[in-house]
Amino acid sequence: MSENNYSRIDASRLSWKSYFFQIWTTYLIVLPFILIFYKIRFTGRENIEKDKRFICAPNHISYLDPHMVFLAIRKPMTFMAKRELFKGKFMCWVLPKLCAFAVNRAKLEVSTIKSVRDIMKAEKWNLCIFPQGGIYRDRKIEKINRGFVAIAKMSKTDILPMSIVGTENYNWVPFKGKIEVKIGQAISYKNTEQEIIEEWAKQVSEMSGYENLCKGNICERGNEPVEARVI
Repeated sequence: MSENNYSRIDASRLSWKSYFFQIWTTYLIVLPFILIFYKIRFTGRENIEKDKRFICAPNHISYLDPHMVFLAIRKPMTFMAKRELFKGKFMCWVLPKLCAFAVNRAKLEVSTIKSVRDIMKAEKWNLCIFPQGGIYRDRKIEKINRGFVAIAKMSKTDILPMSIVGTENYNWVPFKGKIEVKIGQAISYKNTEQEIIEEWAKQVSEMSGYENLCKGNICERGNEPVEARVI
């Protein structure tokens, strides 16, 4: 399969079979392993309106984040992933099956726009975007990519801010780690770009306890990400 195929996710892939694969992978493989080392707590699920879809927008601190989002939302989910991840036979096999699709973080491409439109047309499927675009473990909210706002406005979909805390450093001592996932109040896509970015940073900062470096018209730049990625 070519790179172009990985950058498109159409309605044919958004089926009950894909959702079943997500459930099977997360609950039968990933979650049992995580529970050996972590206790997980989810709060704010009351902010998920029934029969309404959102763009889920968490901070990004580890490779476990996509699974944490799926466990928290408990709905069919698609994920944006940087195109560099789609290398090697295993990743090229498993990522599409998990309904992840490749994106160019430098610019919003036509394939991404078409994928988002198909996702929003598909009944019950949601989209997850990590606005920081990479893994950051410095406990700061910064380096926010504005692409998630453009996608929200294009698709006329509200944004659901989320915070994930606890895997900034992986814990390998059984039952000693704690992961907390919080779901905030939905942010309307009708707000201005700056209002959305500021509100997202404010809510995620308050939920996570991380320092908010995105205030006013300034989003201060810190260190480069541990490993830049979208998924």
